[in-house]
Amino acid sequence: MSSDAFPQPTDATPADRAIVVSDVSKCYQIYERPQDRLKQALLPRLDRMAGLKPRTYFREFWALSGVSMTVARGETVGIVGRNGSGKSTLLQIVCGTLSPTSGTAAISGRVGALLELGSGFNPEFTGRENVYMNGAILGMSQDEIASKYDDIVAFADIGDFIDQPVKTYSSGMYVRLAFAVIAHADAEILIIDEALSVGDVFFGQKCMRFLRDFQKRGTVLFVSHDAGAVTNLCDRVLWLDGGRVVMDGPAKEVCEAYSASVYGHRPEVLPKPAAEPLEREHTDDAGVMDATRDKSLAPAETDAEGFDPSLDHSRMRVFRFDPNLEGFGDGGASITSMRLESVEGRKLLLMEGGQVVRLIIEAVAHRHIASPIIGFFLKDRLGQQLFGVNTYRDHDIAKPVQPGQTVSAVFEFRMPYLPPGRYTVDTALADGTYFNHVQAIWVYDGLVLESVMETRSTGLVGIPFRAIELSVTDPAAPAHVASPQAHGTSA
Repeated sequence: MSSDAFPQPTDATPADRAIVVSDVSKCYQIYERPQDRLKQALLPRLDRMAGLKPRTYFREFWALSGVSMTVARGETVGIVGRNGSGKSTLLQIVCGTLSPTSGTAAISGRVGALLELGSGFNPEFTGRENVYMNGAILGMSQDEIASKYDDIVAFADIGDFIDQPVKTYSSGMYVRLAFAVIAHADAEILIIDEALSVGDVFFGQKCMRFLRDFQKRGTVLFVSHDAGAVTNLCDRVLWLDGGRVVMDGPAKEVCEAYSASVYGHRPEVLPKPAAEPLEREHTDDAGVMDATRDKSLAPAETDAEGFDPSLDHSRMRVFRFDPNLEGFGDGGASITSMRLESVEGRKLLLMEGGQVVRLIIEAVAHRHIASPIIGFFLKDRLGQQLFGVNTYRDHDIAKPVQPGQTVSAVFEFRMPYLPPGRYTVDTALADGTYFNHVQAIWVYDGLVLESVMETRSTGLVGIPFRAIELSVTDPAAPAHVASPQAHGTSA
């Protein structure tokens, strides 16, 4: 699919553009044998002198072909794609460490780049020497580096290794030191190429806190194979495949299409989700009904458990599963029903933390499915996967499904506490095992649910607690204050 189908932002004035990549291509010459490189340097010249057509001793490999991209100041843009798709090549061209074969790349502002492991470091130098060298590469003066040196060392937290040659460092220590320099370079544009996947969880959290803070004042270009991290961090995502732009658009939409491509499905076969699926205004039977306008709802639906008359339902809509939703897969099955119920079988319009619920998913097979697996993900409005599970268990005996038969799954669980708002459910049916399967059907945002809660919860997901206690001890007169009631708080 051409990138023209996904228009890039054009409302940013030239002064508001931090990065502009225009029709960039990069070609590498691949030589089969070392002597072919020498022949290429000498023999074509002789051919031209003799009036002959110059011979070539290499084959061309185009790492990038006609890539264009604009990143506005203050924007966070992600780049996704499989290994070899051209992501790292594009970042190196943007940073100026690699020259394009054709096209131009312009960047405005001080850049902090964390590319492949060890880039910008001399392995023979100590960590201290590399801090000064790398800081100079990033545009910092010697006085500026010296004034921030202690903070850089504290951020890296590699101890006495700072005075050892970096060739003795582990991969995690490399990244710690490199990121520490970047974090103190007062950069306006931050470019990160998959490097944060290296290192322990504590440093990873420190880096994410820095990134969150940097997003408030700077521009970020972020490459990762972690679609969840990209969806969480980025405003927009560029998908590269074979050196070409496949999609450029909202993070949730592009990451979903990229995830589908892992199963061999291109974006042409995917539905185009609404820009904001939680604000759909349809009133037909295909998907959404307004609970306050449609008076023909059956009592079982209007009186569903979780429907609190005291709540303001003037803006709430009941979202029903649409069996005509398209998805991706090999067409071996169709999802026919998705619903959330109480344990008594009453349909739920609202999700409340702490209640035991059942998510019921039904599908019909269009071919023989030897080992069906049904699963789901609950996602927030940004497309982040909060939790999910599937029916596959190593010890279970496969239950084959024949064409025309219906297969269903029931997931019973205690609903976590979720911040008020709307959430969507993805569901899928696959054939095979957990690690080796074929996707028969995957449906995005098949079910939309509303979360309400009376307790105060922070974070993405909260859990019910058996008891929460606060104790105060006075040496003169001991006192004890306890609150045994269950509450929902952050996980």
